[in-house]
Amino acid sequence: MATDERTRHLLHQRLEEVLGPEEAATLMEQLPPVGWADVATKRDLENLRLDIRAELHAELSTLQWRVVTWVTGLNVALVGLVFAAARLA
Repeated sequence: MATDERTRHLLHQRLEEVLGPEEAATLMEQLPPVGWADVATKRDLENLRLDIRAELHAELSTLQWRVVTWVTGLNVALVGLVFAAARLA
């Protein structure tokens, strides 16, 4: 059963009748402001952490290969320039 504002209000009223206003307020403060289905669990956070780590690892690997390819291409170009300069000399 989803807890909406009306349901929360009715619960608070009933708790005030049974426990008193201060105790009812204290107990209501312990409820999440949204439904329990919207609250993240430790398992949810751990799964998210693992997903982010895997995605970051994949992106870093891709970036590493791009840098290696770029540096290799730059080195080939520089070697070509050196040979061209040597031929002109």
